[in-house]
This record gives sequence, C-alpha cells and structure tokens, in this order.
Amino acid sequence: MPAFADVALPVPVDQAFTYHLPETLQHRVKPGCRLSVPFGSRKLVGVVLHTYDDPPGVVARDAFTLLDEEPVLDSGLIALGKWIAAYYCAPIGEVLRTMVPLSGEIRRGKVYSLTSLGIDATRQLLLGAGESDPLAKVLGMLERRPLSAAYVKSKFPEAGRVLKSLEKKGLVRVEDTESERDPLRASAERLRITLLLPRPDAKYPKVERELLAYLELHPGSHNVAELELAVKNASEAARSLARKAAVMLRPEPVVHSAGRIRVPHTLNATQLTAYQEIRAAVESGEFRTFLLEGVTGSGKTEVYLKAIEDTLALGRGALMLVPEIALTPAMAGQFFDRFGDKVAILHSAFQDSERAEQWRRIRSGEAGVVVGTRSGVFAPVQNLGLIVVDEEHDGSYKQQETPRYHGRDVAIVRAQHAGAAIVLGSATPSLETRYNADKGKYKYLDLPERIEKRPMPMVELIDMRQEFLDTRKHATFSRKLLEAIQSRLDSGEQTMLLLNRRGFSTFVACRTCGERVQCVNCSVTLTYHRRDRRMLCHYCSYAERPPSVCPKCGSEYLHFVGAGSERAEDELHQHFPTARIARMDRDTVTGKRHFESIIHEFREGSYDILVGTQMIAKGHDIPNVTLVGIISADSGLGLPDFRSAERTFQLLTQAAGRAGRGDIPGIVFIQTINPDHYAVRFAAAQNYAGFYEREIEYRRAMRYPPFVALANVLVRSESQEHALRMSTEIGHRLTPPPEDLRVLGPAEAPVPRLKKEFRYQLLIKAASRKRLNETLKELRQYAAAQKWSPTSLVIDVDPISLM
Repeated sequence: MPAFADVALPVPVDQAFTYHLPETLQHRVKPGCRLSVPFGSRKLVGVVLHTYDDPPGVVARDAFTLLDEEPVLDSGLIALGKWIAAYYCAPIGEVLRTMVPLSGEIRRGKVYSLTSLGIDATRQLLLGAGESDPLAKVLGMLERRPLSAAYVKSKFPEAGRVLKSLEKKGLVRVEDTESERDPLRASAERLRITLLLPRPDAKYPKVERELLAYLELHPGSHNVAELELAVKNASEAARSLARKAAVMLRPEPVVHSAGRIRVPHTLNATQLTAYQEIRAAVESGEFRTFLLEGVTGSGKTEVYLKAIEDTLALGRGALMLVPEIALTPAMAGQFFDRFGDKVAILHSAFQDSERAEQWRRIRSGEAGVVVGTRSGVFAPVQNLGLIVVDEEHDGSYKQQETPRYHGRDVAIVRAQHAGAAIVLGSATPSLETRYNADKGKYKYLDLPERIEKRPMPMVELIDMRQEFLDTRKHATFSRKLLEAIQSRLDSGEQTMLLLNRRGFSTFVACRTCGERVQCVNCSVTLTYHRRDRRMLCHYCSYAERPPSVCPKCGSEYLHFVGAGSERAEDELHQHFPTARIARMDRDTVTGKRHFESIIHEFREGSYDILVGTQMIAKGHDIPNVTLVGIISADSGLGLPDFRSAERTFQLLTQAAGRAGRGDIPGIVFIQTINPDHYAVRFAAAQNYAGFYEREIEYRRAMRYPPFVALANVLVRSESQEHALRMSTEIGHRLTPPPEDLRVLGPAEAPVPRLKKEFRYQLLIKAASRKRLNETLKELRQYAAAQKWSPTSLVIDVDPISLM
C-alpha cells in the first residue's frame, strides 16, 4: 500500500507537499481525492496528486482525514489543472482549489487553548481579579479545555476582542480547523424529506412519531421547512430520523425561472449547414474547433441546442459556457425547456452548498448538460462530447485573480484532451479567434443574416460636438434621441439605453484650485453616488461622504463632473415623468435574483425604458425593443490599452443588436464625440469584416497578439520604494532582452496605486510561446530565490487588459 502522498494545497507556493499516510488511509487514498493535512499551525484541505511507497528525502508529517472515498477530480481534470498551472504561471494548489467548488462542504473555524504562559497567568489573574474581569473570564473558560472561537463568542459577546489581545500577549495559541460539514445541518428551506421505511415498531419521541405518521399519509418528497406548518418542530425531528435511517434528507434542487421560451424552429440554410458540420464532428469523436460567427439575432442558440440534442443522443455530455452570471438565467430557461432535469447550472452567484449540489449531480452523470459561466469549464461532465462557448470574445472569460486563466482557451484544451468538438460563437469574434479561423486552425462557420429575414437595425451616429454648438449645453441625451424615446412611448414600444459608467457623477473637482476628490487607497478619483449619498471607489470600495468644501483650499465651489447610469435615470424621469423606467448596473443588481427579476419584468412590459451599463448590452432577446440609444460611445477609446478599439467596437455592435429582434424593425442612435474613429464607424455599419481588416493591420504593425505571445508582469507592494526596487531588478535581469523577446518597461502601471499597493509593470512580447514561458519561469524562480512575498509578483499570460 502507498505510504506517502504528494498533496497540492491552496497556498501561493509553486509546489506540492509530501505527507505520510496513516495505515487507516493507505488503502483508501487515490489521486484526485481531497485530504485534510497539517500545514504549519493550520489545517488545510488539498488534492492528492500522487501516492507512492518510497520514503521521501524529508520528514513527512501525518495526514489527518480523507474527505472523499472516490476522486473528485479524475485524471483528465488533474492533467488540465497541471496545464493551467504551467501555462498561466500559477501554483497548482490554487488552480485545483478553483476547479473543485466543494468548499461549502468544509466547515472552517479556530480553536483556542492556553499556552504555558497563559496557564500561569490564569491562576494569578483569577486569584487577584476574579472571574468578573473580561480577561479572567475568557482565560477561565480556556483553563478547563480548548474551545472553538464560535463557542467562546456565544458565551461571552466581547470574546473576539479579548482573544485577539490574549493571542498578542502569547497567553493563548490559535489553531485553524477544517472538517466536513454535516449535510443534515443545512437550513430547513434547503432540505427535502422522503420516508424510507414503514412506521417502525421501535419507540420514538412524540414529534418524530407525528412526522412519520404525516409522511405515511402524504407519500412523496416534501420541503422540510414547509412541514413546520403541519408538524411542530419538524425540522429537528427530520434530522434525528435521518440519522436513524428512517427517512432520507436530500438538498432541495436549485430552481431557475425560465426566460422567454423559444419554440424550436426549422433551421434556415446557413443554420443547417453550420449544424451539420458540428454534428459530423461530434459523431466522429474527434477534436475539432469551430468559429460560429453570426450577426446578432441570427439564431446561433438554436444551432447550439440542436447540436447538444444530437450529442446527448450519442450518449455523450455537453457543456455550454456563457460569459456572465447575467446571461445564465435566460440561457438556462431555454435549456430546461429543451432538456428538463438533465440540466445543471454552475456559476459563482450560487451559495457554496448550491454549487456543491450541482457539481455532484454532474459528477454522478445525473446531469448530462451543463450551463455555466467561466468556472463551469471545470465541470466534471461525463463522456464529454461537445463544448459551446457563447460570446467567446467577452472579457469576463478571463479571470483577474490567481489563477489568471482564460475560460475560452481552457475550454479548447479540455476539448482536445476529451476528443470533443468545441464551438466558439460570437457576432464579434476576438481578433485572435478570427485570425485562427483565417489560418485554418479553426473551421469557420457563418450566419450572415437574421432569422426569418428580419432586417438589421438602422444605425445613426449623433455628433455630440455639433449638438453642443447647436444647443450650447452639455447634455446627456441629444434632442434626436429624446424625440425617438417619446415616439416609442407613444406607440407602446420599448427602449434600451446604454451608458457604460456607474454612479451619478464621474468625479468631483474644485473650481478654484482644480483639486479632485481621490481614493485614499488607489490612484483614482471617487465616483459620486447620489442615492447612497457617498463618494465611492469602484476598485477597492472605499467610501466617504460628499465634501461640502474643497479638502485642499476650502473653497465652496465644487463641480460634479460627468454622468453615469444613475444620473441618466434621473434625467430620464425629468424628461418623461410618466414613463416606467428601470436601471440595471452593479448598484441596483445586488443579489443573484435581481438581474433576472428586472429583465423578466422588462420583457413582460412592466417597464418602458431600461437604462444601464454593459450588463444590458449582451444576450437579451426582447422583441418589443425597437430603440437602442448608446450614450458616450467612445468613452473606452481613451484607455491606454491596445484592445480599447476592439472592446469599443464589440460593445457598440452587441448593444445595437438588441434592437429590432421582433416583427418591428429597430433603430439605434450612437452618441459620440469621435464619429470618425474607425471602431465607431464600423460598429455603426455593423461591419465586422471591415473592422477586423483595419485592426489586424494595426496589431501586425505594432507586434501585438495574435502576432506575438504577450505577458504582463506586475510587481506590487505597499512600500513604493520596495515596489520600485523589485521592478528595477526584473528590468535589469531582462536587459538586454533575451533573443526573440521585446520588453517594454518597467514603468508605472496605468493605475499606479491600487488597494494600498504601488504597482509597476513590464510587457513582454515573444515570437515564441516556448521562449516566453521559459522567461516567465526564470522570473518566478528569481523572485522565490530573493524571498519576495508570494503575492508581490503577478504574471498575467495573454492579458486582456493592461490597466
């Protein structure tokens, strides 16, 4: 039996750790299982990578407990995790933690006990002060036995402050604990009960007998919380009976309200061609990548659904990725209608217990179709045959914290490992994806027109410079857009308005000295949110009250500059007092159901106008929307990022595509101060091919992806001197640049200080992916040798943003 195991732990250290397996575990532990182990003074849960017999060259501590009898990650997913760790320069333990959404099954806590110094102090303190003193009271409790922090706090409300003080003085030691959470302790609302046995002859307490009698009279599955109406204290009785195997308790299935149900329609000629190509690839069981480029409203989703139907018919599983939580309910509604209880949902808005439940349904094979956001790419779909990445261009597929993987690219690698087909769908494909299709790496499929011959919306550019010359006012809405909104209100049609900035005013400036109110933690101005009466940092969430005078010179003449979605809503109420207006941004959508509720009510006609940020721009099919207005269309063009034109074009095109998806043709107004910029002009013309040709030439000339491999290397520290020194050291190591590499920097990051940390960055361009990875590996080794903090060096491979 293997006596040792290498375990990947969720710590920012790029290695696995070796542990000795007690005899009780040696025949049970397998690669892919989770194991509870000691790590310093803590207990952590990691994933087993290897087991073996030969003693290691170091002293190995004993592992504690095994959490899974069967592996939670199979060999294919472990191999995928190792690829992510190598490609994206991330610790393997943090990668595997991201891949297994079962943290809800782990109960974490702290246990406090007295040190030898604490034992002596307790005796002296109790003799002198008695147990009325707060310190003495807590020490007296711990003198009897070690206690959990939760227990101490339940008996003594001030215990949190006292325990911290005792720990600093060395009187108590603290130990982190992790254990399996009892599934029976879930809230009653999240449990369903089913009778397993006829009423037994054994004696049970009265409440348990009453519950058993009720279940006999009412066969089937019941929500435990609802049983409280019929049987008093049913919740505790149900848990007790479950431990006695008289009833079965299972988690309540996650229920999702459907979006607008689409009746399956006959595919048109181009849809049919695309569908047949995908079906042939799935039937062959070979890895193939497709780019399905289709204009907005061209019926890409129906192609996906029919391909998934065929995949299920072949006995294989399917995975559908959507870019944001916002898109999941609408997409899930269509899938539930088509595939019923074979569907599982995975996204980060779920509670830990909900994610774990869905994950286990997929792992068992109960759910063969998975709809999820970025992290759904790790779903343990059995016999995977098809992956669909909808809106593959969307930036939310890229994770902005370790591990910094791109969901689309990981999906392609996973499909390759599984011998599955993968479809990348978009009306505005990323330049890298379209370039790969042009080079023959991906099979190109095209849907050039909307279904049922519906026309594309008519798009008109409004030059806001001329609007100012005509009106002598800095207006949020142009006269023509206001007239069009009024026309839609009169005819009972709906309007969507996009302003991709939150808040009421962008910043506050002093008219006397020019000072701007800035965040104390970041090098950015604070945004004014009028509803909450606060100035807010959108990076670190620092907030303060709006100033009444300039904090620098004391002047009362403050100017609230710029407009956000909150201000747009306020002005709309002034222009259209009787209109029903909803706003959707991160300030109004605070819960996982809020987005779904707003979209559902807008679709049902409860609102006339929907104004919001980019959340409203993608994926929504609302037939009665005949007008789309885009405010400040060029706000993203000024960012110091080589992708700014691409992101602007994609956002404008996607937003314009919300208009005219029903029987009535749509119209789009784009307000801009840069009407001659090629990204704006091509978006207005709905001309992706023209934009691609222009942008790809710029990328080729400037040596940006897809013509080079790119990495953004960032160093950060709360000490500016320390951050500057580290960036200088890296710069020296890359001077002169290695062969086939070009290094830009080091220089201050576009946001020089973020969340109290100073930031400097270098861009590394490489003609060879292999050479880039070797260089990044050398930098990581150098940082480790210099004993830099594990979080000081941030490496972002294939960055989508340089901010």
